[in-house]
Amino acid sequence: MVTSKEYSKIVEKSSPKSKTALCCVRAFLIGGGICAAGQYIYELLRLWGLDEITARTVTSVTLIFAGVLLTALGVYDKIARKAGAGTLVPITGFANAMSSSAIEFKSEGFIVGVGAKMFVIAGPVIVYGVSASVVYGIVLWVLHLFGITLY
Repeated sequence: MVTSKEYSKIVEKSSPKSKTALCCVRAFLIGGGICAAGQYIYELLRLWGLDEITARTVTSVTLIFAGVLLTALGVYDKIARKAGAGTLVPITGFANAMSSSAIEFKSEGFIVGVGAKMFVIAGPVIVYGVSASVVYGIVLWVLHLFGITLY
């Protein structure tokens, strides 16, 4: 019988060595690149005369479209293998999570496959995001009742 300490030593010896520093650098560079691309799109749209709110909206839609398109073409996963957490930049990572689930289960049909499975990964994000916004809203409302303004 193997003790837990012996088992831990066996696992440590047989596990590949982690390249944490390299992974962090890749995540930073690729995640930063995605953010820089979004900023570039926004600045370009502002230069073309769009107002701030419209430029933000078009930038978000463009990044979502790019994330879905790259997922459908199989490119996003290849980038994610190198970038790790860098591709989890919220808007493109969320688009990838939604579209990859939908693509994976499209053979099961639009209702049971795409419609149901699309929210398997993204569902908890939506639930916690909405729940957090409700809690934050209540906190702001209570603070407002006491005359405290944070914005």
